[in-house]
Amino acid sequence: MLWAVANDYTLLPRSVDRWADKAEDITHAALGEKLPTSNLLRQIVAAYLQVAGIDKGYGYFAPGVPNSYKLVFELRYADGRVEYELPSLSGKAAGVRMVTLLDHIAQTQYDPLREVILKMLAYSVWQEHPDAVTIRAVFGQIEEPTAAQALQGQSESYQFLYAYDFSFARQPANSAKP
Repeated sequence: MLWAVANDYTLLPRSVDRWADKAEDITHAALGEKLPTSNLLRQIVAAYLQVAGIDKGYGYFAPGVPNSYKLVFELRYADGRVEYELPSLSGKAAGVRMVTLLDHIAQTQYDPLREVILKMLAYSVWQEHPDAVTIRAVFGQIEEPTAAQALQGQSESYQFLYAYDFSFARQPANSAKP
């Protein structure tokens, strides 16, 4: 809530923004988020928040809808063709799970972990397009305008965050392992 107020995602006066920003800093400090990631206290508090589900917030009916994320796969073929694919989903429930996964990817601070998650998603795309030579996973954030910006006619914008290139090789049919 403090983040939404501090970043001007409410109709509250701007004078409240600075107060909310300071209160948000105090909250981060109290939760140990200003400590190094190797700090034991920070790790214990983070583990408790995750196990209890407290770190997830109240997302479905929250007054300030957070920015969302987008993942696009760029498939390159040997003949020079380029195609773009979005993650394929089998239904509405899968869509909700994908949104949650994209939120987790965005919050991941450890780059090798983020890369592995995106590589697994790219692999599923490659299975449907095995002739692709490389697949680039492009991850970005869709930024919604503040209430004041929306009143002025401003629409959402896209901010690039990460891109990873992957290549997968076909296994010969006779190389099955016992």
